Amino acid sequence: MTSLHRPRVRRRSLGAVTAALGLAAALLVAGPAAATPDPGDHPSAAKGVSRGQEADTRAAIKNGEIPGVDEVVHSDNVRHLTNIPKQALLGTNSDLAFQGKYAFAGNYDGFVIYDISRPEAPRTVSQVLCPGSQNDVSVSGNLLFLSTDSSRTDNSCNSATQPATEKSSWEGMKVFDISDKAHPRYVAAVETACGSHTHTLVPERRDVYIYVSSYSPSESFPDCRPPHDGISVIKVPRSAPEKAAVIDFPVLFPDGGNPGGTTNPGVSQTTGCHDITTFPKLKLAAGACMGDGILLDIANPAAPKVIDRVQDNVNFAFWHSATFNERGNKVVFTDELGGGGAATCNERIGPNRGADGIYDIAGKGTHRKLVFKSYYKIPRHQADTENCVAHNGSLIPAKNRDIMVQAWYQGGVSIWDFTDSAHPKEIGYFERGPISTDSLVTGGAWSAYYYNGHIYSNDIAKGFDVLAIDDRRTDSAESVRMRELNVQTQPDYR
Repeated sequence: MTSLHRPRVRRRSLGAVTAALGLAAALLVAGPAAATPDPGDHPSAAKGVSRGQEADTRAAIKNGEIPGVDEVVHSDNVRHLTNIPKQALLGTNSDLAFQGKYAFAGNYDGFVIYDISRPEAPRTVSQVLCPGSQNDVSVSGNLLFLSTDSSRTDNSCNSATQPATEKSSWEGMKVFDISDKAHPRYVAAVETACGSHTHTLVPERRDVYIYVSSYSPSESFPDCRPPHDGISVIKVPRSAPEKAAVIDFPVLFPDGGNPGGTTNPGVSQTTGCHDITTFPKLKLAAGACMGDGILLDIANPAAPKVIDRVQDNVNFAFWHSATFNERGNKVVFTDELGGGGAATCNERIGPNRGADGIYDIAGKGTHRKLVFKSYYKIPRHQADTENCVAHNGSLIPAKNRDIMVQAWYQGGVSIWDFTDSAHPKEIGYFERGPISTDSLVTGGAWSAYYYNGHIYSNDIAKGFDVLAIDDRRTDSAESVRMRELNVQTQPDYR
C-alpha cells in the first residue's frame, strides 16, 4: 500500500499546528523547500559552464575517460540490483535510516518508507509529504525523527517558507509514530535554535536523546543569533514523545571555534556543527563542526564534553561528517569543499582538498587525542559539470578490516579500505555519468550505507539504488545482521 498524506501533529505549547488536510494533487506542484543559504548540502540550480568545460566533458565521454550522460558503470565486484525513481516526492533526496525490513529515505519534501525484504525489488510502503529541508531522518523503536532546516510559517506539514527574520518562523525537529509503517503519524515538534540541519541519536531504554546540529546565525534572525557555538540537546520520552523538549545547549567552542575568513582563508568559520556521530558503547562521539573536528565524551548523554579538537587549515574547507571504525580507535572526517554544489573531483583540485581525513585515536578516557594519518579521495576524476565531494557513508562490518562505503554525489559510491590508516585505497565503486554536458546540475549519491548484506544509496536526482558487493574482503560482513541502523549512531556490529 502506498499512502501520500500530510500527517497530523498534536497541539503543544511549542507552537500551534494547523489541522491535517487530505492531499490534493495540486499540492504536489509545489517545489521543494529551499535550504538555508549556507555551505553544506545546499542544492542549487543548474550552473552554466564555459564552452571549454563543455568541450572537455564531451571529449572525456567520447574518449572513454568518464561514462556517458546517465550511463551506469561499476567495478567488477559491484552489482547494481535496482533503482526506484522518485515518485510523488520530487524534492532533493537526502539521508537514510533502517529498521528491520524497512528503509526510511529523507527527501526535502518529506520521507519515503520502503520494504526492502527483497533488496532486488524494494516496495514503496508510504510517502509522507512534509516539506522542510533537509529532512534528515533517523528511527528508534516506534519513533521517526525528521530535521527541518528551512524557515517555515509553522511546525505543521502544511507550512510554507517564511524568512528567518520573522520571529514567528519555525525550524527544528519533528517526531512521528511509525508503529504503522503505511500510516506514519506526526506526534510532536520541538523548535531549536537555528533549526536542525542534521541530528544524531543517543538512544536509551526509556528516553532518546537527540543532538541537533545547526549553524550560520545572524543578528537579523530572532531565533538564531550569534554566538551559536554549541548544539541543542533534546530529550524524547519513548512513552510520551509529545513531551519532547530541549533540555540544554552545551557550548562546545567557548573560544568561538575556527575564525575562518581572513585568519584562515578558504576555511569556514565555526558557528555550530554540521554533523555528529555517537558511539554509545564507547560513550564517545565525533563532531564535524565547519572549521573544527572534535572528539566528545558522552558518558552523560545529556551533557557531552569536548575532549579533543583538531583543525586542518590547509586542505579542509568545511568539516561535514564523521565515521568511527568498529574498534573506535579511528575516525574518518569528511570535507564538503564547495558545499556539495561544485566540481571538486578533478586534477585541478587534487587529491587532498575535498577529501576524507583519517585520524587515529590515541590515549585513553578523557585524554584521548586525534592524530592525523592520511587523506582519501576517489581516484576517478569527474567532469567539470559534475558536483562531486565526500559525503555520507558507513562501515561495511568486515572482520578484522576497516572498510567503508561512501557517497560522493556525482562521483558515485566508493568502497574503500582504511585498515592501514596511512595508506587507504579504493576496492570498488558505482557511478553514473554526468547529468548534463553543458551545465552543472546538482545530483548524485547523497548517502550510501551498508545494511544487512546490501548497499543502499539515496541519489539526489535519480532515486533509491540497491547495490551488492561480491569481494572476499567484505564477505565476512554478510553474517552481520542489524535490527536497526542510524549510521550517525555507530552500532556495535559484533
